[in-house]
Amino acid sequence: MAESIFAAVREQIKQNVSDTLNAFGDGQADWGELAVHALSQLLISALYLGLFLVVYALLISIVRFAVGKKRAQHPLFNHARTGIRYLFGLGALLVIMAQFGAAPELLKSMARAGLMALGFFVGWLVAGRLIREAMSRYRLDPSIRQLVENLFSVLTATFAAVTVLAQFGFDVVSIVAGLGIVGIAVGFAAQSTLSNFIAGITLLIERPFRIGDWVTINGQDGKVVKIALRTTWLRTRDNIFTMIPNDSVASSDIVNYSAEGATRLNIPVGIAYKESAKAAREVIMPVLLAHPEVLQSAGMEPRVVLKNLGDSSVDLEVKIWITPDNLDVQPRIMADVLEQVKEALDDAGIEIPFPHLQLFIDEAKGLKPLVEPLYPKLAGKS
Repeated sequence: MAESIFAAVREQIKQNVSDTLNAFGDGQADWGELAVHALSQLLISALYLGLFLVVYALLISIVRFAVGKKRAQHPLFNHARTGIRYLFGLGALLVIMAQFGAAPELLKSMARAGLMALGFFVGWLVAGRLIREAMSRYRLDPSIRQLVENLFSVLTATFAAVTVLAQFGFDVVSIVAGLGIVGIAVGFAAQSTLSNFIAGITLLIERPFRIGDWVTINGQDGKVVKIALRTTWLRTRDNIFTMIPNDSVASSDIVNYSAEGATRLNIPVGIAYKESAKAAREVIMPVLLAHPEVLQSAGMEPRVVLKNLGDSSVDLEVKIWITPDNLDVQPRIMADVLEQVKEALDDAGIEIPFPHLQLFIDEAKGLKPLVEPLYPKLAGKS
């Protein structure tokens, strides 16, 4: 019973496959002959492909031997090898397609499109190298270099795609018009993104800060680690990354601590009114002069100045300069200097006061009846 069921299923599947193949062949195809023909074409194509590979390998070996082993490591040789490999691949593809009966017009279109694509690739390499050399010569910011290279690559790829499509009979004008309409629709749908994009380009051109600068943007302190076209990335001293939209960055106040080189730090120090500001300065200055991270160059000498006469202390201010490289550890330097200053003042016996209040009551008559009766009792106990 089971064998008869399996036999019926097998016959049904065989009949369905036969009907399907006959439908493709209009009921007149000899599938055995067709299979033999397809296999023979595949073998011939494999032979052609192998022949192309052998010729390519021989040519590359000859060129490598001619230019020498050292010159073969040059990027120019690698680009030339890529171009030769591309030409051999294009030729093999055309031969194989012709073997399978591709139309001559299609083969001509593919050949023209392939050669034009290669031309655009060579032009992209040459023009890209010239652009990079020009930007290096004028010492442009790395962010601007990246922007120019990306825009050049996108424009080159766009023109190459349009040119290649034109070789196959596509209406390029209609495609460009359609892309324009789509671009307008996308522009309305992504106004915020476009605003950030334009603001990013403005920041790259005006350069209020560069990668590696310590800045304050929208009240957020951090080191600039990346200037993208849509956002600016900051890293705080707590190793927290903040992404701020460029539109917000361009419209806010920007404080750049690294733009002008060395930065001055102001550290407040208070001493008691009975102490001498001059004596405190003589104690603090050796600490500043001995600190390895405090600049001592002309015009940037450390100083101790009298800043204010406070309610409970004489307020001094320690002024020191540090290099831009030390902005990463600015809080540590300030804490270190302040700790050494306190130890020096303690060793010198100079008091560092804390806030306190002293109360004065005129004649204190209101407290006299409460205080006087206690005196006889205290005297009798003694």
